[in-house]
Amino acid sequence: MAGIRVVLLGPPGAGKGTQAKLLQDMFEACQISTGDILRKAVTENSALGKKAGSYLESGTLVPDDLILELVAERVKEEDCANGFLLDGFPRTVAQADGLQQILESLGLKLDAVLSVQVPPQEIVERLSGRRTCKNCGAMYHVKFGPSRKDGVCDRCGGALYQRSDDTPETIEARLRVYENQTAPLVDYYRRQGLLRDIDGVGKIDEIRQRVAQALGGRVQ
Repeated sequence: MAGIRVVLLGPPGAGKGTQAKLLQDMFEACQISTGDILRKAVTENSALGKKAGSYLESGTLVPDDLILELVAERVKEEDCANGFLLDGFPRTVAQADGLQQILESLGLKLDAVLSVQVPPQEIVERLSGRRTCKNCGAMYHVKFGPSRKDGVCDRCGGALYQRSDDTPETIEARLRVYENQTAPLVDYYRRQGLLRDIDGVGKIDEIRQRVAQALGGRVQ
């Protein structure tokens, strides 16, 4: 398995998903989201999917060992032949240890861990300004991409609303959880010499150039 193998870290709203998509297109690598893996396994009713489904139905956290089994199977799939981009995983040092063991068993290693950094106040502005159409699901932003008529969807005329988890208070709580959970992981990868800090403020192409520099100019 050749190509690029990267972990993207960053708080909700940091834009890591956007950069992952750009890297995916450039390297023809697979973008791996543990949420997507879980849903796919459950839908396909695989052995692992049946195990995961029992946890999802009861509303309890899926154990690390099961998540890692799913990731181990996913990175072996054909579309990951040119590498992979892990978006939002691992979330803990225990998961990072498990990921390292998976890669070592396959004779692989990570190329880099990109930590996309955005000030909390900007994250709050980005997420709290989001508005969604109740009818068609189209997304807008009161500052960065507003609808032509306030509160009305340009596409279908439906009413726009703010999701309950996009209020400033909820966002700040999510950021605190992320910081507490991920700070040890940042130190973990920094000690390994893999961490690359990325300034996540600016236009998408500006951030893309910073990612390119962090990856040694590999992004074209």
